[in-house]
Amino acid sequence: MQIIDAHVHLYPPETNADPAGWAAARGESHWATLCTRRRRNGSAVQGFPSVDELLHMMDTAGVDRAVLLGWYWQNPATCVEQNRFFANTVRAHPDRLSAFATVHPAAGQAATLAEMRRAHADGLIGLGELSPHSQGVALDDGVWHAVLRLAAELRLPVNLHVTDPASRPFPGRVETPLADFTQLARMHPQVTFILAHWGGGLPLADLPNVFLDTAASPLLYGPEIWARLGRDLPPDRVLFGSDHPLDLYPRTTPGAGVQPFIAEAADNVLDHAVRQALLSGNARRLFGWR
Repeated sequence: MQIIDAHVHLYPPETNADPAGWAAARGESHWATLCTRRRRNGSAVQGFPSVDELLHMMDTAGVDRAVLLGWYWQNPATCVEQNRFFANTVRAHPDRLSAFATVHPAAGQAATLAEMRRAHADGLIGLGELSPHSQGVALDDGVWHAVLRLAAELRLPVNLHVTDPASRPFPGRVETPLADFTQLARMHPQVTFILAHWGGGLPLADLPNVFLDTAASPLLYGPEIWARLGRDLPPDRVLFGSDHPLDLYPRTTPGAGVQPFIAEAADNVLDHAVRQALLSGNARRLFGWR
């Protein structure tokens, strides 16, 4: 069965060499809080693999293709830096890697839309992972809505970070009221939204243009979350996403990559058709892949 991981993060070599220093030099303090911290036992929250290390992990786990997501950077210049790195990366590995672009409305409307058009021309296939709440962008910001209108025009799905309102506190946690995502989806019905992290529990019944992904699921929910597929979530609108290189099982299999998460999904989604849709079918349909 083909496996597509629709939520993977990857950074340039200079980021991997000194993540904290790189973030400090660019004023990306929120990313540093989330991604460079260590747990109470001293283990790193995540790794910083190279492109080759990511491809090796994919081979080991049986992942056919990964969709690289940007980040909700605080500064527009960091968005541009990430987009150029992704363009070069997917150009070098078109059979294994696809990527989304990232933007910040603080660049102004002309510059932000120009960056989206360039990223699209460079072969990037979506927008995100974005978080207006984390980036300090008001939901009624005019540039933000121009971004969404252009995303619809270019047919770029938009991945948004969502925090479950019932989730426990953690360093860098930002509230993302679920009603805001409902409002955005209804205001922009031509945009396909992908709400990360199971959408924080948002119901999809009246939101036909919204998908969810399963990123970071083992850190947020128990295996019972999979029972939502087909029960109160349309099984054709959930994408398998890991949030690699986040360490998903720090207590049981630290540093194990994506393989245990794939096994968890396979063990808990028993219907073959639903499992196939989750692991690759929904992503292929969304992105127009055969």
